[in-house]
Amino acid sequence: MSSGAPRGQGQVIRLPRGASLSDFADKINANPGSLVQEMFNLGEMVTATQSVSDDTLLLLGEHLGFEVSIVSPEDEDRELLAQFNIDLDAEVATERLVSRPPVVTVMGHVDHGKTKLLDAIRKANVVEGEAGGITQHIGAYQVHVPHDGVDRALTVIDTPGHEAFTAMRARGAQVTDIVVLVVAADDGVMPQTIEALNHAKAADVPIVVAVNKIDKPEANPDKVRQQLTEYGLVAEEYGGDTMFVNVAAKPGIGIEELLEAVLLTADASLELTAPIDGPAQGVAIEAHLDKGRGAVATVLVQKGTLRAGDSIVAGGAHGRVRAMLDENGKPVSEAGPARPVMVLGLTAVPGAGDTFLAAEDDRTVRQIAEQRQARRRAASFANSHRRPSLETIMEQLKEGEKTSLNLVLKGDGSGSVEALEDALFKLDIPAEVQLRIIHRGVGAITESDVMLASASSEAVTIIGFNVRASNKVREIADREGVEIRYYTVIYQAIEEIDAALKGLLKPEFEEVELGSAEIRDVFRSSKIGNIAGCIVRSGVIRRNAKARLLRDGTVVADNVSISSLKRFKDDATEVREGFECGLTLGNFNNVQVGDIIETFEMREKPRA
Repeated sequence: MSSGAPRGQGQVIRLPRGASLSDFADKINANPGSLVQEMFNLGEMVTATQSVSDDTLLLLGEHLGFEVSIVSPEDEDRELLAQFNIDLDAEVATERLVSRPPVVTVMGHVDHGKTKLLDAIRKANVVEGEAGGITQHIGAYQVHVPHDGVDRALTVIDTPGHEAFTAMRARGAQVTDIVVLVVAADDGVMPQTIEALNHAKAADVPIVVAVNKIDKPEANPDKVRQQLTEYGLVAEEYGGDTMFVNVAAKPGIGIEELLEAVLLTADASLELTAPIDGPAQGVAIEAHLDKGRGAVATVLVQKGTLRAGDSIVAGGAHGRVRAMLDENGKPVSEAGPARPVMVLGLTAVPGAGDTFLAAEDDRTVRQIAEQRQARRRAASFANSHRRPSLETIMEQLKEGEKTSLNLVLKGDGSGSVEALEDALFKLDIPAEVQLRIIHRGVGAITESDVMLASASSEAVTIIGFNVRASNKVREIADREGVEIRYYTVIYQAIEEIDAALKGLLKPEFEEVELGSAEIRDVFRSSKIGNIAGCIVRSGVIRRNAKARLLRDGTVVADNVSISSLKRFKDDATEVREGFECGLTLGNFNNVQVGDIIETFEMREKPRA
């Protein structure tokens, strides 16, 4: 090879996601320019410092004889933390462990009464504040239950129940010890019941089934037990090991029995311990931007104790804990294992599901956050841009024919934005339309969002999910011609965007035959040329309709039109089967006796 790039003999090269050719060159002691040349030989045009996709790195590695191993995000993060002497997986001495409350996740089908059940447990009313009565956020609460004469704590995570929130619900199952599966006794097992059950099984956690709405006249709790047997959940009364509890959330029936069943399950099948000392570690369950308080994250402490004043990093966000609040908004000075708290003081909004950890000082957390942000940016940049290859340059020149729907997503919580994005990419999008999300963020729609949308060469729509734009921002949007749409329920947003995507499609037309006529005689006219005297054999012949002329079965003239149509001496708009007429075919004069004229029209096909 002329480029002089070194060749490996199966040597393993570890590279992070979104690495550049320069990073690759450093690993193999090569000149980045030689790798640019190699990529050109492979038909891809890449600069030395450009983040490239995993596939490109693997292709180049294979070409040069190196085995490229892409470092997973988890390993990448462990390596990053190891630089700061932080080991998340370090063994904990037994004497440091103390028992902790179980973390319970409530799952089930939409409208089966999960939030009502939580209301009954917390004796608070959350439902009325939810748009459409549907839970839009993950909420975490701690409740105290008297059990065997001891006051026991339970941490409850309420995950949204609709399929659009699959991603968030999966995350709810990752941090949980026990799943409470809520099934309505009058409705039975539904698609999302099975989905929730699968998440719980994938997370390998015990399940307690709450058969809700047993106070309804049409309730059939035995049917629910029978249905769930098919999915491997056999009730204790049927000889299985799953606890089923009949409850009615509204009147508050069976709530104590349900909590007792959860504690019994926790004691019987789980050893729940965690170190209470040392720096705090855990998970950000939900986060949003509050107008007065800035970034607010609901975090669940899993190890150690989180205290006000600690320096913490959560995903790409960092900061000092300015204040901690419990589920009722009251200040908390410290939070131990399995305690959910709202944390104020972060510089940015972390993603739902990001791990958080407390470190010794502000400098450490800032460096960890900055490096995480840089790596995420590189990875997303590599995967969001299709690199032009020599073969695809011509195709890309034609891409002007494609239509794209470009969106900026803004929401009140990172979980909501992520769930909306996840649901949008699951839409059945036709190949000729592209859906692009050029920016996503948490908080109100800002001037910079509008300017980003207006700076794009294509039209961009801003989607506000439970957030609004100020009057000033709306004025700028009107001036710049940027459309802003507001939604409070996720399914409405998905439906409208789906309809918009279908509306962007170029209409499809199909040919519909109108009729045919046989030429019986040809009349010469010095004014208008040859007039065909015809008899209509089928359908109808219309004036101005498109036509083709067939002679002995062969098309002689295509895409001509019936320019004049007469019945005897009178003009006609159409002539039906069995009648005679005279007609001319635009500028086409070469008509003969015996020719067949077929007329047709192009009709738009409705999109599915």
